[in-house]
Amino acid sequence: MSSNPVHKIPAAHPVPAGHARGPAHEPSRRAIALFGGTFDPIHAGHLAVAHAAQRRFHLDAIYFIPSARPPHKSRSELTLFVHRYTMVALACAEHRGFFPSLAEAPVDSASSHVFYTVDTVRRFRREHPDDHLYFIVGADQFLELPTWKSYEALLDLCDFVIASRPGFRIDALRLVVPPDKLARGAADGNKIALRKSAIHLLTTVNSHVSSTEVRERLQQKKSIHSLVPPRVEEYILGQALYR
Repeated sequence: MSSNPVHKIPAAHPVPAGHARGPAHEPSRRAIALFGGTFDPIHAGHLAVAHAAQRRFHLDAIYFIPSARPPHKSRSELTLFVHRYTMVALACAEHRGFFPSLAEAPVDSASSHVFYTVDTVRRFRREHPDDHLYFIVGADQFLELPTWKSYEALLDLCDFVIASRPGFRIDALRLVVPPDKLARGAADGNKIALRKSAIHLLTTVNSHVSSTEVRERLQQKKSIHSLVPPRVEEYILGQALYR
């Protein structure tokens, strides 16, 4: 792997231009979404999900949060954070309302800190107390929710946008939610109403691209054209990643 690139690192989660809050007595409530993952690398499927969520929920901002160290993976399994973050930043630069976030960046090169979703969402909730907060996650990942740290508290902190695969049924999502979290009349089309939040099934995306496929194609010296954004493809090839 080549040396780390030199790049300017922006604030962890900036206020989007054109959506700054008004005077203190007239707070502007925005709709913002957090999209977490390893993004190793970010690909066309991630962007398709984000665009679909942006359209459906009229999102003012989507923060893509590459994790330096998620609970389910060791550092040795992941490409260096600086590369993954740079690819996210390159992908976001092409799309209005998409922002790279350093919320789960490593403290230093030797840091072994594990990042948990509930802590990241709490941080955003503190910093955006008046905003409508969403968390974007894949259906398979959401089905593992009971294994997440403080998952019951997490369900109270934000709405969930679930990117589903073809044929996925919303009833499967309901099964992993504690009964006492459900509101009356909880099932409603592609939405499950909770006492303090809601779960929304996003059915308008049908992308089969995966980060695993991108890495495997690169290892086999095959083209990844159209699987990742052009600037990300250029970066991957220029840095000789996933070889």
